[in-house]
Amino acid sequence: MADPESIPSPRQLRVTKILSPVGPSEADLLRTKELNKFLIDAGLYESKEESLKRMKVLSIIEQVHGPGTSIDTLCVGPSYVNRDEDFFFGLHNMLTEMEEVTELQPVPVAHVPAMKFKFDGISINLFYASISLLVVPREGLDILDNSVLYNVDEPTTRSLNGCRYTDQILKLVPSVEHFRTTLRCIRFWAKQRGIYSNVTGFLGGVSWAIMVARVCQVYPNAIPSMLVSRFFKVFSHWRWPNPVMLCTLQENELGLDVWDPRKNPEDRTHCMPIITPAYPSMNSSYNVSTTTLGVITEQILFGNRICEDIELKKAEWPALFEAYMFFKRYKNYLQIDIVALNTDDLREWKDWVESQIRQLTLMIERDTKGKLQCHPYPRAYSDPSKHCAHIAFFMGLMRKQSDVVIGEGQSQFDIRGTVDEFRHLVNMYVFWRPGMDVYVSRVRAKQIPVYVFPERIRASRGAKASTSSDV
Repeated sequence: MADPESIPSPRQLRVTKILSPVGPSEADLLRTKELNKFLIDAGLYESKEESLKRMKVLSIIEQVHGPGTSIDTLCVGPSYVNRDEDFFFGLHNMLTEMEEVTELQPVPVAHVPAMKFKFDGISINLFYASISLLVVPREGLDILDNSVLYNVDEPTTRSLNGCRYTDQILKLVPSVEHFRTTLRCIRFWAKQRGIYSNVTGFLGGVSWAIMVARVCQVYPNAIPSMLVSRFFKVFSHWRWPNPVMLCTLQENELGLDVWDPRKNPEDRTHCMPIITPAYPSMNSSYNVSTTTLGVITEQILFGNRICEDIELKKAEWPALFEAYMFFKRYKNYLQIDIVALNTDDLREWKDWVESQIRQLTLMIERDTKGKLQCHPYPRAYSDPSKHCAHIAFFMGLMRKQSDVVIGEGQSQFDIRGTVDEFRHLVNMYVFWRPGMDVYVSRVRAKQIPVYVFPERIRASRGAKASTSSDV
C-alpha cells in the first residue's frame, strides 16, 4: 500500500492515483459477511414495506407540486414560478390541507431554503429550484449539465447542488453497491461517535460520502469490510488541510464562486477541506473548526485501532460502533436549554438555535484566546417527565488550567459576557415569537440531568426508569 501521507498539498490540487488494485481475500469476504449481518441486525436497512411507503410518499408529493421533475425531494420549476409566492405560500397552503402532512415547517431563510414536514410519518425536506426554462420536462432533464445553473439565484444553485453532488459521486466510484454499503457503515459510525453534524461544526452527509468515495477510488477492487478498514487507515494519516477531491476542479465557466485556495485567500483558512465534485466546487466542511477537527481526528484514530484489532481477530464489528460516552469525557459542560410556548414553536426555534451553537463555540474560543475549547454534542435531549416545550443541548469544556464560571465566583475564564452575546445573537431571529428563549449554564459532570442517560444508567443513578428521547 502506498503511504497515505504522500497525498498532495492544496497547492497542487490534483487527485491521487490508485493506492492498491488488490481484491478481497477469503478473510475479507468473511469479514464483509459479518459486517453485513451486523448492519441488518442493527436495523440499518429498510424493509421492503418501508421502501415502498417512501416511494409512495414521493409519488404523492410530485402530484401536489404539479408539473416538474422530482428528484428525491427536489422540486424543479420554470423561471416564472416564484419561490416565495408559489412555493412557500401556495404549496404551503396546499400541504396544510392534507391530513397526511404533519409538523409542516417552512424555512425560507436557511442557507438552502426548504419546506420541512412529515408525510404519512416520513420526514421530508423539500427544496425548490427555479431554472431558466419556460417549460421543465418531466423526463430527460440532466441536472448534471452546467446549463441548469445559467442565470439562477444562489438559493437555486444550492438547492440543485445537493442532487448534482450525489449524482456525480455515484458516477465517480468504481462500485456503487460497495460505496453505498461502506457509506452506510461510516455514517452510522459517525452518528454513534457524535461527529455527524454539519451545523454544529462536524461533518454532514455529503462530506462523509466524498471521503468514502475517495477511498473507493484508490482501492477500486476492495469490498466493504476492506473499504471500512482502509477508510480509517487513510484518514488517520491524512495531512490536513490537504483537500479531499474526487476529480479535478472544473473551470469557472458561469462565473460562480468555486473553491480554489490559489485564487481565494479565504479558502486557505479552511482546516479540513472536502471538495464537492460538481461545478461549482465548494468545501462541504467549511464549518469545521480547529477544535472539531481535533475531535474528528481523535475518533478516526479510534476507528483505525478497532479495525486493526478486527483484522487481528482481537475484536468484532460491534466494537467499532459503540456509542461515544460523551458525558463521561469531561468534568465541565455547558447546558443550553431551549424553550418555547408550544411544540410547533419549539421545533422552529430549536433549528435556529442549533444552527448558532457553532458560533457560541467560536465566541468562547475567541474570548479565551483559544485556552478554552468547546466540544458541542450534536444531539438534543428532552425530559419525558415534563410536559413542556423544552429541549437541551450540551457542550463539553476542554479547559487547560482553571475552571470556567458563568455564574458567581472568580476564575481565569469568565464567559458570562460571551453567553450574553450569544443570547443576543439568537434573539435576533426574524421569526421570533413570545415564549422563545434560550438559557446557558455551566454544569459539572455529576450535575448532568439524568434524562440524557440510557435507562440502565439512569436506574443505577437512582433515577426513575423512563426513556430519554431525541428531538
